[in-house]
Amino acid sequence: MTPPLLHVVCPNCGAVNRIPDGRPARGAKCGKCHQPLFSGKSAPADALSFERHLARNDIPVVVDFWAPWCGPCRTMSPALERAAAQLEPRIRLLKVNIDQEQALAQRFNILSIPTLMMFAGGRPVARSAGAMSAHDITSWVEANEP
Repeated sequence: MTPPLLHVVCPNCGAVNRIPDGRPARGAKCGKCHQPLFSGKSAPADALSFERHLARNDIPVVVDFWAPWCGPCRTMSPALERAAAQLEPRIRLLKVNIDQEQALAQRFNILSIPTLMMFAGGRPVARSAGAMSAHDITSWVEANEP
């Protein structure tokens, strides 16, 4: 019997990779670009890569909606990176610049930033607005993880 596979989108090239159940995902590399699938950091996402991650990842996706001019967003950025190092490979963290992706901000009714949203199976499952510490981000993710 073939072991179940976990589908993970490469944050570098967007290729969908299959990781066999039981194989450590943390050290996995993309079959197309050969870059690590998990780097312990959030990945920037445009509208196209955002959609691909939501549709094809078997792991939950946490998205930070932010803007470069936003002071609280800049303050939270290092905390998000520390949280990513703790949460990967069971969670994919993305950053969406709402200045560049205004349609996504409108679609998800992003009224204040930073806003974190968690998606599972392509659907939103949790949302939190305002800057958080790495501990608060990790706790929020774990409390809402499907």
